[in-house]
Amino acid sequence: MITPRRALTVASITALAVFGVAACGGGGSGGSSAKQGGEINVSMTSFPDYVDPQLSYTLEGWEVLYNTYTPLLTYKHAKGEAGTEIVPGLAKATPEVSADGKTYKLTLRPNMKYSDGTPIKASDFTFAVKRLFKVDSGGSVFYNVIAGASDYADGKADTISGIKTDDASGDITITLNEPNGTFDHILALPFAAPVPQTTPLDKDATNNPPPSSGPFTITKVDAPHTLTMERNPQFKTVKDAGADEVADAHVDKIIVTQNKSNSAQVTGVQQNQIDFMTDPPDADRLPEVKARYGNRFRLENSINTYYFWMNTQRAPFNDLRVRQAVNYAIDPEALNRIFGGRLHPTQQILPPGMPGYQEYKLYAGPDINKAKQLIAEANPADRDITVWTDDEPDRKRIGEYYHDVLTQLGFNATLKVIAGDVYWTTIGNQTTPDVDTGFGDWFQDFPHPDDFFRPLINGKSILPTNGNNFSRANFPELDAKMNQLLTQRLSDDVKKGYADLDKAYMEQAIWAPYGNEQFTTFVSDRMDFDNSYHHLLFNQDYTSFALK
Repeated sequence: MITPRRALTVASITALAVFGVAACGGGGSGGSSAKQGGEINVSMTSFPDYVDPQLSYTLEGWEVLYNTYTPLLTYKHAKGEAGTEIVPGLAKATPEVSADGKTYKLTLRPNMKYSDGTPIKASDFTFAVKRLFKVDSGGSVFYNVIAGASDYADGKADTISGIKTDDASGDITITLNEPNGTFDHILALPFAAPVPQTTPLDKDATNNPPPSSGPFTITKVDAPHTLTMERNPQFKTVKDAGADEVADAHVDKIIVTQNKSNSAQVTGVQQNQIDFMTDPPDADRLPEVKARYGNRFRLENSINTYYFWMNTQRAPFNDLRVRQAVNYAIDPEALNRIFGGRLHPTQQILPPGMPGYQEYKLYAGPDINKAKQLIAEANPADRDITVWTDDEPDRKRIGEYYHDVLTQLGFNATLKVIAGDVYWTTIGNQTTPDVDTGFGDWFQDFPHPDDFFRPLINGKSILPTNGNNFSRANFPELDAKMNQLLTQRLSDDVKKGYADLDKAYMEQAIWAPYGNEQFTTFVSDRMDFDNSYHHLLFNQDYTSFALK
């Protein structure tokens, strides 16, 4: 997924054991004492990629969808590590799992309705998973483990044989090809949220989002400019069915608006015209905000990795020495200045706080001379490359920095800056020309190291559209090790296996990672700051928003 934040010095981050729970600020899912009602305004620098639970794969999208489309299982409404706990959502309980780890049985809660009054049915889950494959969702890579899913995706079957449902009883049985250490987690992702079967099966529903099952429903979308969320009038049916872990909303309406000027967003929050900005204040405004607005601003921990991807399947980055050269040349501290000190330097795939993380550094540097030596040895015939980034202020500066580094290394680099709301879908489309190298980041979908490998660097994640393997990495021996690790529980030995896998991929220099970013919460003076909290998986939990 793509976009959280927080801001201390690098030394402070290390002292906090990196990305732990913030000591100040809000509680759990918002107390009953919070004020009810009212309308608030949220600003985003980039609009969600999709307003569609089966397609969205950015933080901006998931921040909205977390509280509109509820899966069978969901993540607890709480700050810090508590928010990574899996709890029942639309299902009565967590799954009953067979002894061999291949069969999952759940039961849908009875008498629940979507926001338009349509009954929620067990077969809606089957429909949602089928839809993942029909729309070429980037999330589909997680669900290939379901028996028959690959045949359905390839057009060899009309349904997914591994999912059986009974609408009368609400029973859902899911059979896997093999045990999967992440399956509870992926059942709790927005991708797997049931939607009415009137939703278009094979196309994006952004402009007409399906009726919702969460505390909010999306009543208006004008992509990529604004969307409106309002209380779901049928959410009481979900609560009455016993979904106690799914939090209710405090405010009646949230208007989300794209605003490309970070500085204008900061000013808007200062002047109480904007109630929350998803992105952190940029480096130029951050000291001012920290100094003057400590009663409504705090730093937030996040688990993520920022990196430069390189297309390993085309020159010049199909040469290992060229990819290694880029790793030697990158200076994380120079990039940290762009973030205003909110970046923990790294040179690996897994971030601090993720099981399997073990710190290492393969490419001592920055060492521009070593990098130039490797380029001279490789002597690439093709030195014309396109460097991709998006138009968010910090990311544009990141792209400019990277462009300059590649120019120093002797490449004829062209910087291509495109709108943030279409950036990921553009570079994740196989038909887009000149996808050579560029900016990337990844924020955890769920607390398991497979999430930082499978969608990003597994060869089977090179998708026609909506792919996240921007490096087009395809190393069968390493993929086989990844697949083998996934069948096991996260023991200490398995965590070490993921640590070794991290290093093995970086020996191939599939990325040039450089940092783990902190996020922020900055709200207007109208807001109940202590009630609002940052969720480790979904950024800000909109159910915690309340007016004073």
